[in-house]
Amino acid sequence: MFAGLAIGSVVLLEAMFAGLICGASMNPSRSIALALVSGHTEHVWVYIVATITGACAAIPVWKYLSNQPNNQ
Repeated sequence: MFAGLAIGSVVLLEAMFAGLICGASMNPSRSIALALVSGHTEHVWVYIVATITGACAAIPVWKYLSNQPNNQ
């Protein structure tokens, strides 16, 4: 029940604060494409490294959480 609320809240907060402050994008492919087209590629590495790091960090977290016993 709370997954939709949590995801929606994160998207709302990112759009309200991070987007206005630094122009951050939640879609790495959009950011990379715009940077390549405009020729401003000095900060593209952040979107590439963060995406790969997040995916690699999600694997051990998922394995840890999926091995937890259910308290039912």
